[in-house]
Amino acid sequence: MSESSAVRIGIGIVGVGNIGGALARHFARTGHEVAVANSRGPETLGDLVAELGPRARAVTAEEALRFGEVAVVSIPLHAIDRLPADGVAPGTIVIDTNNYYPGRDGQIAVLDDDSSTSSELLAARLPSARVVKAFNAIYSAWLAERGLPAGDPARLAIPISGDDADAKRVVGELIDEIGFDAVDAGTLAEGGRKHQPDTPPYGAEAGAEQLRRLLG
Repeated sequence: MSESSAVRIGIGIVGVGNIGGALARHFARTGHEVAVANSRGPETLGDLVAELGPRARAVTAEEALRFGEVAVVSIPLHAIDRLPADGVAPGTIVIDTNNYYPGRDGQIAVLDDDSSTSSELLAARLPSARVVKAFNAIYSAWLAERGLPAGDPARLAIPISGDDADAKRVVGELIDEIGFDAVDAGTLAEGGRKHQPDTPPYGAEAGAEQLRRLLG
């Protein structure tokens, strides 16, 4: 995929593992200003920043959350309580890439009994944010390597959920820019349940129309 002509924004990324790292590379390549953070400190991210180029910088997690118009939270679910509750400016779009894995995160009662979703927990932690769930249902290798131009019949689709239509529009444009189709699954509560682990869209190798069918 080549660098696009879309509007450039600032994007902070908290957590640069497989998903967060892939997004950092995509967003820097497509011309956005990127601030990356991990749990070990900015000084450990020199190699990644050098790879990403002049549009990237290493910061603390707190700084990444307040860096730009969009923040990506790509840390284990059990770690979200470490995020400062006032960590984002009001109206910031926060992309939640996470899933609940009890073996990693421990048992969380409100998720075990399905009275909430992982993204709703993040939204409660960051009440001034506009949270959009995305990138949680695609394998990281596919996200890193399989972006294709719009209209390509082999282009993969990514489900997104959220309660703010404008926030979902912005996230959808970012998804399109890096080579995938965004499919709106609904609200954080309703839509989020449709593409969490153990649902048909989770890990599905699907284009937009097939993904819509899987989402029901």
